[in-house]
Amino acid sequence: MKTLSGFFAVLLAASGSPSLASDLTGNWAVKEALGDGTVRATYLNLKQEGAHITGAIRATQFYYRIVESTGGPDGFTLTGSMMDGNSERHVKYEGKLVGEELHLAGQRRPDAPVVEMTAHRVPAGEGAYPERRPLPALHKVADNALARTPPMGWNSWNKFAGRVDDAAVRGMADAMAANGMKDAGYVYVNIDDTWQGEREKNGNITTNKKFPDMKALADYVHSKGLKIGIYSSPGPNTCAGYEGSYGHEEQDAKTYAEWGIDYLKYDWCGARNLYKDEEMQAVYQIMGEALLKVGRPILYSLCQYGRAEVWKWGPEVGGNTSRTTGDIRDTWESMSKIGFAQDALAPYAAPGHWNDPDMLEIGNGGMNDDEYRTQMSLWSILAAPLLAGNDLRGMSPVILEILTNREVIAVNQDKAGKQGRRVAQSGEQEVWARPLADGGHAIGMFNRSAAPATVSVKSGELGLKASPKKGRDLWTHRDVTFNGAEYSVTVPSHGVVMLRVAE
Repeated sequence: MKTLSGFFAVLLAASGSPSLASDLTGNWAVKEALGDGTVRATYLNLKQEGAHITGAIRATQFYYRIVESTGGPDGFTLTGSMMDGNSERHVKYEGKLVGEELHLAGQRRPDAPVVEMTAHRVPAGEGAYPERRPLPALHKVADNALARTPPMGWNSWNKFAGRVDDAAVRGMADAMAANGMKDAGYVYVNIDDTWQGEREKNGNITTNKKFPDMKALADYVHSKGLKIGIYSSPGPNTCAGYEGSYGHEEQDAKTYAEWGIDYLKYDWCGARNLYKDEEMQAVYQIMGEALLKVGRPILYSLCQYGRAEVWKWGPEVGGNTSRTTGDIRDTWESMSKIGFAQDALAPYAAPGHWNDPDMLEIGNGGMNDDEYRTQMSLWSILAAPLLAGNDLRGMSPVILEILTNREVIAVNQDKAGKQGRRVAQSGEQEVWARPLADGGHAIGMFNRSAAPATVSVKSGELGLKASPKKGRDLWTHRDVTFNGAEYSVTVPSHGVVMLRVAE
């Protein structure tokens, strides 16, 4: 990985020392043409007074105020700062003016690698960050009558990220319809970030080259008996730097309806530069109202990483799901940390609005089969959305069986709509239980340790009036017998035994 100091040394050696009389004041842009026909731009608005440089850097969805500078045109360092919730984030840029070009090395976001860039002057106003708009008074958005059970489907980001295109989405729809996932309850085929093109002169959003005809794609997905979802942000830009819906909420909602969209994931990203976390409810309310006006049912998925206690107000803005965590990764550490931290949020889940601990990583290869069964079991007990994130074409039989286990899915889709909770814990062994509509309980006996361990559950921990005589193991599909008021079983490392018991 390149470092800023290494780049700067090479630049000095190669270009000599331009005159200090040169002035960096003005608007600069780094423009990179992407393969999808869009252009990614990084803008620097600079004002130089002697050796002191002020201004701002706008890179993808981030907007940084320059809070520190050293040097001048013959070699400078800029430190940019932005508030992200209650924390301050920084990036650094080093560079040098070479003729009419500004040679730079820097980060587009704090956790990104250093990249080399060349900026050129652009007219004043180009790339200027939009003015903050006033927010509406808070009020309750009407219920859209969707998501009476947790939504099930597929999302493109975990596997494809920015590589998703029309062909991949059609392939996922084909696979879902043919491999048993549709029959098991999976219905949404959701396109995440990077589908957007530029806006037309009238403000209408367009698609980029990867998606030549979104209406035709939606029609194709619908022809398979499935539904299609899309992605945007309440900010000017999305997480990947594409067009967001800021100032175009009603216009975009209308476009989605005209295309035949059934699901919107709405990601906070670009809005963080304009609004504080405590204003998030009003920001999300704008799109919630817009979706209700278009005459088409569109599920509204709020993605704001668990900030601002969204579980308390998500239903108020018309949200059907609310992200309770940061992004998941395909590792045991990430999945288990997220999944087992959901206990306190159980009171906020109900038909029509579900806590969302992020998408499934099952089948992406970073965990073993026991760990993937743990995610499927835990997410089902949590009444969480089941959005597969792998390539559905050519899955192994084991992965397909994990994703389509009807008995486990029945727990996730239980009509009572009650999120499960942790009922017992001993070290790294945990028991979670979810009350079901038929009066029974789903039980997850989890072993978070690095070695097999015995996990026990007692009927008293479930709040049952009498000890169950038998239960059903939902992974082996066999009946099990309780020994009095207790059931004990050896659970593999990072694994689960999932039961369904009747009182």
